[in-house]
Amino acid sequence: MKLNNLDSIKNLKEAKRIGRGESSGKGKTSGKGHKGQKARGRGKVRLGFEGGQLPLIKRLPFRRGVGNNLAKKTLTITFSQLENFSVNEIVNEENLLKKGLLLKTARPDRIRVVAKGELTKPLTFKISASKAAIKQIEKAKGKIDLPKVEESKDA
Repeated sequence: MKLNNLDSIKNLKEAKRIGRGESSGKGKTSGKGHKGQKARGRGKVRLGFEGGQLPLIKRLPFRRGVGNNLAKKTLTITFSQLENFSVNEIVNEENLLKKGLLLKTARPDRIRVVAKGELTKPLTFKISASKAAIKQIEKAKGKIDLPKVEESKDA
């Protein structure tokens, strides 16, 4: 026996003949169900077609994306929000949580103080602040203790 004498394996099972009587197993409706566009003729209907009814994809609102999920979330705090802090108190993430300015559930990536309102008492800030806010903090005799970020000299 040689390889060229072997019978072909791929077409050993014959296709089921449809529409040849009830006893054939695929008689009467021939596996097409009852009535409708897909039961008649060639029955070709494109994906998502709903028989002329406005398709689901067109019924949904037109949205161009949902937004930038990678954007950093910043919580901005104004001087007017810091009125319930006492003199020389430290303004950091823990104290903001205690005072209710920061929620446990929605933790932002960064917290920043902006110069909106008037700072009336000296406070120690351990969070970042805008340039105008830094001027007002120094004017009110407050302090800013931030870790210095060293710039790399790769250029």
